[in-house]
Amino acid sequence: MVRRGPEGRPNPPIDMASAKASLPYGSDDNGLICGYLFREGGAGQPVEASAAIEWLRSGPPQPSGVAWLHFNLSHARAEAWLRDHAELPDEFFAALREGSRASRIHRDGDTVFAVINDVTFDFSFDAAELATLWVSVRQGLVVSARRHPLRSVDRLRASVKRGEVFDSGIGLLDHLLRDQADELQLIVRKAGERVDDIEDAMLARHAGRHGTELSQLRRLAVRLNRLMSPEPGALQRVVANPPYWVQPPDAQRLREAGDDFGVALRDVASLQDRIKLLQDEASSRVAEENNRSLFLLTMVTVLALPINLSAGLLGMNVGGIPLAQHPEGFWVVVAVIGAFTAATGWLAWRRLAPRD
Repeated sequence: MVRRGPEGRPNPPIDMASAKASLPYGSDDNGLICGYLFREGGAGQPVEASAAIEWLRSGPPQPSGVAWLHFNLSHARAEAWLRDHAELPDEFFAALREGSRASRIHRDGDTVFAVINDVTFDFSFDAAELATLWVSVRQGLVVSARRHPLRSVDRLRASVKRGEVFDSGIGLLDHLLRDQADELQLIVRKAGERVDDIEDAMLARHAGRHGTELSQLRRLAVRLNRLMSPEPGALQRVVANPPYWVQPPDAQRLREAGDDFGVALRDVASLQDRIKLLQDEASSRVAEENNRSLFLLTMVTVLALPINLSAGLLGMNVGGIPLAQHPEGFWVVVAVIGAFTAATGWLAWRRLAPRD
């Protein structure tokens, strides 16, 4: 198929080799991290943003193929280039100003707009290491943008480099959502393994305080659930009323991706409940230890009571003090005090000793 320009003259084909050679490492002067063009069922070919936009505009109203442009919003010129050339809806830029919010996917005219929360590339089970990816999908063009390196979109980029074929923008979005669900499952599995270790240590009554780590894991689970729980329902609404260019197989892909993501979110909720139960158990253990420490302190005070009371009574300068003239009076008093102290100590030991 020969693509023609606005005046009907055929446009020269895009030289993919030269486009690939000119792509810089990292992001270019406009903040483009990577760009790929999928045509006629072939693998993605690296392409510059300007070449992809030229291909999209020079084709017929319904281009055969799809271009994917991925931008780094930390670059100063990225948002300005998107406004000038990508023809994105206003809601895309409004969402950029809002910052990180709960995930949502919905239809905006003939565009599918998505706000996806993902974990950063150097994720270390900290709730603060969740960042946002903004995605706009229309016929022939997928634009994604982020401020921090994210794992799911990096997995998608690796799949494209391996030669995976995508025939539509919904296919790219579906792959991204499935990668996100896989990352979520991986997080749940690793967090669950750590929770298992803590649970075993608590059941074995090993020394150690696990409250801080449990709190960190619970904050992570709560934030994951809060940010990503709207995603399956939003996908179902898009599937129920898709844009005209979305084919039935693509709609089925989104439906299945929503089901997979729902399973992952149920695992997150289950992990959250387990962590809550362990926190309650850890709190009860701490309360029990504090009670034992307080009882021990009280018993030490009680053990010193006979000595203090006897010293106070025998130290008064009054007549009639017992055993004052007895040659063994001192040792008699010491024996009486020792007997009272030993009896009190025995009672305390019986109270503090572990019971079978």
